[in-house]
Amino acid sequence: MSDQKTLRRQLRKIRLALSSREQAAAAKAALSRIRRHPKFRRARRIAGYFGTDGELNPMPLLEQAARMRKACYLPVLHPLRPGLLWFVRWRPGDALIRNRFGIPEPVPRGSTLLAARRLDLVIVPLLGFDTSCRRLGMGGGYYDRSFAFVRRFRHVKRPFLLGLAHESQRVDKLHSEPWDVALDAVATDHHLYSVTPTH
Repeated sequence: MSDQKTLRRQLRKIRLALSSREQAAAAKAALSRIRRHPKFRRARRIAGYFGTDGELNPMPLLEQAARMRKACYLPVLHPLRPGLLWFVRWRPGDALIRNRFGIPEPVPRGSTLLAARRLDLVIVPLLGFDTSCRRLGMGGGYYDRSFAFVRRFRHVKRPFLLGLAHESQRVDKLHSEPWDVALDAVATDHHLYSVTPTH
């Protein structure tokens, strides 16, 4: 566990060292890969996140998806079940409020909520990844718990989980725990890594 804490610190430091110009160029290249991905083109319900702390920010892609009449969602902290995420409908111009971690999220309203399993495509933030699309998050376990059904019900229709990262966040190999939810693919500014067929 201490090794993972050290790795998280190192990867975060690398990410934060990038200039705003490097960040913008990396985001443009990585989002272009997602834009061309068959899962993005076919998806009707897409979830992303509001990039903070040096993360590549998928919001420009969500804005484009909304113009394409796709339904877009952002994660919010579940108010009744700690450690889980809700997904709330978001449209360009919607007001956002900061949660307890300082991350902007939409205000939940009954009709705007969607269960994680009903999403078609989820763009997932991460700190590190390997070429097998194993993911190292911030350590809170929110995505692993919210998408645990992916491991349990492999035969049912489920969202395609696509990580978004700088190429510099790739590591040789990540140790996987039984509760970890692997990604189907990871898009970076240099490459698209995929372990799941896209058709």
